[in-house]
Amino acid sequence: MGEISVNREHLDRLLADSAGTYGVPYQRAFAELARTHRGQPATTILPLLRRAADQALLGFDRQDLWEQAQAISSGEPYTLRITVT
Repeated sequence: MGEISVNREHLDRLLADSAGTYGVPYQRAFAELARTHRGQPATTILPLLRRAADQALLGFDRQDLWEQAQAISSGEPYTLRITVT
């Protein structure tokens, strides 16, 4: 499970963009990788996720992407927990 913290002052921006410029392309890339790469090693999936995150200007760190790659590999759902500070 991944976690991100969002300052209360920026919550409206996060919600407004959840279906916009940055989130949607990454969600599509993640879904496509989940469909096409299930069962493949996480080490194969990791650079593909990194590329998709970079293109969408998302700042996932290596651990976040590694957890996502493992979820895709195993077919397990990936949950992202958002903490408002």
